[in-house]
Formats: sequence, structure tokens, C-alpha cells
Amino acid sequence: MRHTPDPGPRRLGSSDVAVGPIAYGCWRFAGTGVEAATAKIGTALDCGMTLVDTADIYGFDGSGGFGDAEVLLGRVLAGSPDLRDRMVLATKGGIRPGVPYDQSGDYLTTACEDSLRRLGVEHVDLYQVHRPDVLTHPEELAGTLRSLVDRGLTRLVGVSNFTPSHTRSLRAHLGDALVTTQPEWSALCLDPLDDGTLDLCTETGVTPLAWSPLAGGRLVSATPGDERVARVVEVLDDLAAVHGVDRATVALAWTSTHPAGAVPIVGTQRVDRIVSLAAAAQVRLDRTEWYRVLAASRGVPLP
Repeated sequence: MRHTPDPGPRRLGSSDVAVGPIAYGCWRFAGTGVEAATAKIGTALDCGMTLVDTADIYGFDGSGGFGDAEVLLGRVLAGSPDLRDRMVLATKGGIRPGVPYDQSGDYLTTACEDSLRRLGVEHVDLYQVHRPDVLTHPEELAGTLRSLVDRGLTRLVGVSNFTPSHTRSLRAHLGDALVTTQPEWSALCLDPLDDGTLDLCTETGVTPLAWSPLAGGRLVSATPGDERVARVVEVLDDLAAVHGVDRATVALAWTSTHPAGAVPIVGTQRVDRIVSLAAAAQVRLDRTEWYRVLAASRGVPLP
């Protein structure tokens, strides 16, 4: 039985699909050229970031751009088709501008089909419900997701930004077919630790995919005057010196240390940063180091 996350590939839930211990996200992917985008995806895969995560809403600026990140990734895959065979391709749907959430069967099915068209693929490996639509009964949502799997449009299904109660309700109808959940999780966002999300993952085997593991960049370039960030950064810098890496790498390693085995998703647009952040998979924090970061984030002294 697993108690400590393995630094190597991690299975998605109870499936036979394994991914690297760090994933690459395409939230800020839209707006760059195909050549630059291809270099980023290729570098991420070379560094073992085999899960590539995007969403139909990525690229939307409030008035336009819906689907732009998927379109760009589709152009990358069209120009370098070998990359598709090297990745576990994930996308998300269920956010509908102006609504804002819609997981009715008709809409979510169309959203998935549209994502496949933009990506230029026949199926994705993981299709995720982006945020909960509380007006859709979980039984209906489960039926839609099962239909997407049965039709071969996706191999696996997951959720994103679901509370533990939302996830439990859906699992009551999907069971182990629900393999991932995607919470915001970082040394500055402790919600998954406090609200039971990580506990639910260890209980059920659902794999957490951590978005914004660097707290939206606040752990990379600390905001002057933010005492909490300053405390956490000071500890991260101390640990970075001990482990011979940079602060961001330690921050990623911190999110991965919990026994739930989170896979942090990085979204840097710099190829050199992709390479350096990949080193987080080799950083092993001991209990004292991990709790030092937690204590700094909470603003409480260690006992």
C-alpha cells in the first residue's frame, strides 16, 4: 500500500494510465506562435511532463478567444504528430460564457466534441468538468461522462474545482470511473488540506492534479509588503539552498509530498523554466522541512 508519493510516474486513479510527477498546463498558452508553442510542449515532454492539460475556456478574455488555447495546441499536434503519442492529453469543459456553468447532457457533449475538433484529435485521454454546475443532477452528469467514454471521445474522466461533497455525489454514480480532481493547491492555498479534498483522494484513490502550485507566481516573485508570502518565501529559500535548487522547485516538491500524491501543473511560458522546474520530481522533503513551510503559511510556530 502506498503511503509516500513515488517520484516516478503516477497512475490516474484506478486506471492503467500513468503520467509524469509534474504536468504541463496551457492556461497561458494562447497568443504565441506555433513554433514557440511546439518548443514548449516538446520540452515539457522531454522533461517527463507527460500530462498536458488545457481547457476550452483558456484564451477567453471576456469578449473573445474561447477555445484559442486548444486551437493552438491542435496546430502544434498537426505540425508535430509524434508529440500526441508521447502525451496524456487532458482538457476541460462545462464553463459557458454568460451562463456561466452548464453541465447539461447536450451542452457538455457538444463542448467535448468541439474541444476534439479544435485539438484535431479523435479522443482525449482525460476529459474534466471544469467547475461544478449545481443545477445539473450528478446522476445526469455521470451519465453524460459515461457516454463520452462509451463513444470513445475520452478514455478517462475527472473534475476540477469540485468540493469534496460535489465529488462524493458524482462518485456515487460514477464510482472508480472518476479518476482525477483538480484543486488549487500550493503553499499559499491550503484549502485542499483543510476542506478534505486531499483526504478524499487518499480514501478513494482519486488523483489530485494541483493547479497554480506556485500561487499564481506569488511564490516566484514575492509581493512587497505581504507578510505571509514573505514568511513562506524565506523558508522555501532556506530549503532551496539545502537541496541545491531554486525556490519554485521546492514549492512544487512541497505540493507533491502529501500522501495523496498530487501532480502539480506548471504553466510557465519559458523553456528554461520548464527544464528547471522538472527537477522538483527529484526533491524529497522530510517531515520537518514540509511542516516548516506549512507553519510559515499558517503563521503559527512549530511546536
